[in-house]
Amino acid sequence: MIARGLLAHVKRVLPRSLLGRSVLIIVTPLIVLQAVALQVFYGTHWEVVSRRLASAVAGDIGFIVETLERDPRPETLVWVTNEALSRLELVLRLEPGGVLPDEPDIRTGPAEDELAAAIEERVRLPFRITWPRSERAVEIQVQLPNALLHVEAPAKRLFTGTVTVFVLWLIGSALIVFAIAVLFMRNQVKPIRRLASAAEAFGKGRDVAPIKPEGADEVRQAAVAFNRMRERVARFLSQRTEMLAGVSHDLRTPITRMRLGLAMLAPRLPDEDREEAEALSGDLAEMERMIEAYLAFARGEGTEQAQAADVSELLEEVAAKARRNGTEVTVEAERQLVLPLRTDAMRRCVTNLVDNARRHAAHVWLGAARFVRPNGGVAVQITVDDDGPGIPAARREDAFRPFVRLDQPGGAGGTGLGLTIARDIVRAHGGEIALEESPRGGLRARISLPG
Repeated sequence: MIARGLLAHVKRVLPRSLLGRSVLIIVTPLIVLQAVALQVFYGTHWEVVSRRLASAVAGDIGFIVETLERDPRPETLVWVTNEALSRLELVLRLEPGGVLPDEPDIRTGPAEDELAAAIEERVRLPFRITWPRSERAVEIQVQLPNALLHVEAPAKRLFTGTVTVFVLWLIGSALIVFAIAVLFMRNQVKPIRRLASAAEAFGKGRDVAPIKPEGADEVRQAAVAFNRMRERVARFLSQRTEMLAGVSHDLRTPITRMRLGLAMLAPRLPDEDREEAEALSGDLAEMERMIEAYLAFARGEGTEQAQAADVSELLEEVAAKARRNGTEVTVEAERQLVLPLRTDAMRRCVTNLVDNARRHAAHVWLGAARFVRPNGGVAVQITVDDDGPGIPAARREDAFRPFVRLDQPGGAGGTGLGLTIARDIVRAHGGEIALEESPRGGLRARISLPG
């Protein structure tokens, strides 16, 4: 469980984009290699150099202490002070009667530890190491028998500049490799992003130009395959549209002749047969509506291009048409909800939902508003509510299946394609549609479109 939780946490921290992961794959081994190199350098070369520098400073201090102990005369102190400053870059100050403070050393790194170990070995007297305000020097206090010796050594005698150069080289090389990796991988990712955008647009029914193959061989192969798929799908849609246009013409012609024949025959029929003729005429009209619905479902709305449209205006148009058919419709929509829509297709989608609602309800409500998705991003929600009997939750998904007509009390007949066509149109816009229980008491059809 702990390993699984750690793995999940690592996955959340890792970048999600291909660019970020590719750069991470390139840079991480370099950083690990440089970290190992730094550890090896620090553990061998730098440690040896630091120990030798500390030993040199401790040896100079030991020589000074030994000289002062052998010849404590004032002129000896003056000579040693001058020689230490000019030759060893050490500043000496003797405090007669001074006592070493009873305070612990303040050591900030391994260099001070090396210096302390060297002084213990070379001087063998009580001492204390402190850093003054300026970090350019270190002060060593050595307790002599009758005095306190203050020695100030420059920091350059304890630290070597090669460490700084080496660390800067590691950081600089890592930054250079990171920049090169970002620039290189960005150029490699661009064709993939263009391919993804083209596939998304093509899936929504938009006219997409052929993609220019660029990038690595695999990306070029994917672009070529996409172009071939696009050509095949476009050719298939064109052939299907032409075939359906012929089928529509061939079916409508005999139906029109039959309706015309019934219209001419009806006045000559006896009264008891005229009612049957009117019923046949109604059946022919229903056949025309069904054929139109079937052809619309098979043909789809792929030839229309998306344009900026106001959702609230589209809902008002659908509501006005429904009111002319005797339906009571209320529109509650935000204004200026402008989205890239295939207007005719979306109008057909909402009309199908309203037609389904008015078959089973006395009142229909249309609504539209913006909302924020749980995972971020703004979307637009369109709702169609009614006060009818609704649909049981277990059968709501079946309502979207082609040619499935749910038997509702008091319901009128239909083709069973209204909701199927509506879902196809919504998904072609990159959205989703669902059926829910309406707060009005009946059924709610909820459309979510990317904003």
